[in-house]
Amino acid sequence: MSNQEVETSSSKSDLLLVTLAALLAIAGVVGFALLSEEALAIRLGVLGGGLVLAVIIAWFSPSGKRFLNYGQQSWEELRRVVWPTRKETLNTTGLVMAFVVIIAFFLFICDKLIEWGLYDVLLRISI
Repeated sequence: MSNQEVETSSSKSDLLLVTLAALLAIAGVVGFALLSEEALAIRLGVLGGGLVLAVIIAWFSPSGKRFLNYGQQSWEELRRVVWPTRKETLNTTGLVMAFVVIIAFFLFICDKLIEWGLYDVLLRISI
């Protein structure tokens, strides 16, 4: 983990920058949808331009900097993950499958006991 201090207070300029970035991203998506008669390259340019401008504007806001810091820390944490080996994965999967079969059998027996109790015992008593 990094020891960077990140500002957590939001200001009016931060809110304005984030709102402007969101509007630009939405404008890019809407422009892509509305220009359905144009060439795909033009539509993709409008979409990409709106998204790139939104990212650039959001980058300069304190919220954008916090998000970027969060993304960097998440990437660092993901690189530290130790993935299980093939053998460990197969063993764990086998244990889970065996447990599922045992629980299914247990629930089947419970269901049959309740069915026997209701239909064969209680209904015969009431007749």
